[in-house]
Amino acid sequence: MNKNEKIRNTKNFEALLDTEYGTIGNDKRDEFEKKAQYFVISEMLKELRREAKMTQEQLATKVGTKKSYISRLENGKCDIQLSTLYRIFEFGLGKKINLIIG
Repeated sequence: MNKNEKIRNTKNFEALLDTEYGTIGNDKRDEFEKKAQYFVISEMLKELRREAKMTQEQLATKVGTKKSYISRLENGKCDIQLSTLYRIFEFGLGKKINLIIG
């Protein structure tokens, strides 16, 4: 069965990811998972900043960083330290963050 047939026959999203990127622990899949997490964080940041009716510049000033950094975060173009993540969401946007390690 070729890859396209496997994709058409998948029953759930996890199986689709396994077919397309390999199983968790595979370098290609791990890279996909990392990028997916960056995407989720960047979309949450954009949405919450807009709900707060703040510009990137206003948020950056409030948390002591630069607008360009906020822009790169919102576009998934850079890594973020956990302390900075907390500062942006909790101090800058007034949202509580919970970290779960599974």
